[in-house]
Amino acid sequence: MRIALVSCVKTKRTVASPAGDLYTSPLFVALRAYANANADAWYVLSAEHGLVAPTTIIDPYERTLNTMPKRDRTAWAERVRTQLLETLPTGATVLFLAGQRYREGLSEFLSAHGFSVQVPFIGLPLGKQLQRLKALSENGYRER
Repeated sequence: MRIALVSCVKTKRTVASPAGDLYTSPLFVALRAYANANADAWYVLSAEHGLVAPTTIIDPYERTLNTMPKRDRTAWAERVRTQLLETLPTGATVLFLAGQRYREGLSEFLSAHGFSVQVPFIGLPLGKQLQRLKALSENGYRER
């Protein structure tokens, strides 16, 4: 089973919405489509709420791991590790569709707990990720 984890982004709707629809940036929309095409299920990595199912209704918020102090990021990762162990099926492959700050404290933890971890767009700056996703969209975002 393949599970995708898509990080939250700054651009959001202004009203409470399902987590899968709350974020409106072109990158998030493309990563959501990629997750739907290449994973059996997907979740949002929210800086405010941790691991969130795309159907869970949440309010808009202004928080990001990118500006969060290290101790707060560490506490966030500890919370998300617990959520991941409660949610992920044993032996799942986890696709991180998220930047370094959202992967730190999680990738190695998941590997150590028997999950296969993949980061399809590792090392690609935002613009290159969008270019790659645009190219993949012509094939329905399928990479498998």
